[in-house]
Amino acid sequence: MIDDTPNSATDAEMVAIDAFNDGLIADGHWVFAGGLAAPDSATVIDNTGAAPIFTDGPFVESKEYLAGFWVMEAPDLDVALKLAAAGSKACNRRVEVRPFL
Repeated sequence: MIDDTPNSATDAEMVAIDAFNDGLIADGHWVFAGGLAAPDSATVIDNTGAAPIFTDGPFVESKEYLAGFWVMEAPDLDVALKLAAAGSKACNRRVEVRPFL
């Protein structure tokens, strides 16, 4: 789920998201989901050198960011896209689809 403002869901959007989640559970697509804090709460860790380096803030500055996510079971991409379209409608935000590797 892509957003540009932390904690911006309205009460009506939260009701729609809860209903969407309930449908995912009922239809056997639910694995888990969650919201993410704003990017300015991030800590970036780089442990590719001799010692780890911890840096405040997001690795990449961007107007939009990943605000939450669903992990769903889908038999194929067509079903995944249909579920994502319903999720986008429920949360009133754009949704990006990616497979697990």
